[in-house]
Amino acid sequence: MTDWTDPDTFAQALEEVETKEKGNCFEDFEEGDLVEHDPGLTLTEWGNEQWMSQTLNHDPAYWRTDAADARGFDEPPIHPDYLTAATLGITVEDLSEKGGYFLGRTDVRFPEAPVYAGTELHVESEVVNCATSSSRPEYGIVSWRTRGTDAETGDVLCSYERTNMIPRREPMATDGSGAATADEDGDDEPDLPEEFVAPEGGYYEDFVAALEQAADGNAAVAYRHERGRTQDDVTVASLPLATLNTAKQHHNVDVMADSPSGDIVTYGDVTRSTALGHARSDERTWREVGFDDESFHTFVAVGDTVYAFTRVIAAEDDASSDAAGTVTFEHIAFNQDDDPVYSGTRTAEVRKRSN
Repeated sequence: MTDWTDPDTFAQALEEVETKEKGNCFEDFEEGDLVEHDPGLTLTEWGNEQWMSQTLNHDPAYWRTDAADARGFDEPPIHPDYLTAATLGITVEDLSEKGGYFLGRTDVRFPEAPVYAGTELHVESEVVNCATSSSRPEYGIVSWRTRGTDAETGDVLCSYERTNMIPRREPMATDGSGAATADEDGDDEPDLPEEFVAPEGGYYEDFVAALEQAADGNAAVAYRHERGRTQDDVTVASLPLATLNTAKQHHNVDVMADSPSGDIVTYGDVTRSTALGHARSDERTWREVGFDDESFHTFVAVGDTVYAFTRVIAAEDDASSDAAGTVTFEHIAFNQDDDPVYSGTRTAEVRKRSN
């Protein structure tokens, strides 16, 4: 009788059996394909509060009934960062579990109406582009348009377009020329403004005043946020798994030991949400409108600390409520070595001081 637990016997069996693989390769995607992601996710108060607490997003309207009522909510709603992470997390098994670099995301949008705990999230993705990569013949580049909807009403709750490098089954033959690169000599001095202006407070009027001050000279409204959040087992492994993000980069130490990071790495939406939490702590956010041009520049691992830097781009008095104005920001997350790890533009409605 075969002893399957004998080390030599078991090792031979592992060599010979087929591995039931997860995820899809580049060749499995074709422009126009619609992928309906099977696992739904009910957005819960517990999941929402766990995400917000671990990423330092402490806006009281998402925690307290009195603050929610003052904002016009029936109860503390689901935070847009948790909604975004859950919408993406559900897609990973079908789209990007094979690995490959997360190249970016744009056109992240939310409805004006709040989303509440108990909402069942259904997600679908359309393949909008498939491209080759001459610099990395073992990968292709795929873009998807993803929509998260209320399973009961069909209302769109979160939508975005994201782009990933996806492994090929067979590397493509290329001339190895690669993509265009930046200036090779790297000797150019950075073209920074002569002065940096920080708003005096976090209200809409403070951002307007700072932009007006900067407009009078060669200045920019830009500042860093004091808080930092060191990544631990909860942020690196627990939060992505709670959003059904099954990418091995976040929970399989064995596989990741031979990767450039040498360890599991933080889910990009955790890095992003942490940086935004730092930024929001210095402003009076009324409502999130959307995000564009999001990029993830390098990995964040256990022990790394995430900080945030903000540049104010514009302010317009065109918010959906008279109680707020619209502000556009550029946010950059960086680590303890001052290396950028995430960047993106954000549009938010910010409370006015008079309300």
